[in-house]
Amino acid sequence: MEAIARLIAAEAATPADAKNTAAAASAGYAYGLAAIGPGIGIGYLVGKSVEAMARQPEAAGMVRTTMFLGIAFTEALALIGFVVFILLKFA
Repeated sequence: MEAIARLIAAEAATPADAKNTAAAASAGYAYGLAAIGPGIGIGYLVGKSVEAMARQPEAAGMVRTTMFLGIAFTEALALIGFVVFILLKFA
């Protein structure tokens, strides 16, 4: 909310405020892009895992374990994006 208010008031701001506003906007954009990929990846991974469990129910335990490992590794990408967001915001 603060970033939106800063974007609106950016016209009458000092150069330092304009820099902070640009940093906040770019950090939000970077995190938004970083969250899209893992979201798509997790959706695809879970969908294919459910399909595999439906086709071969006796292998559901192994598929589920592999699915959770894949989700953890994919979610790590979103966390890396969040770290970049924090670095851009406060650097």
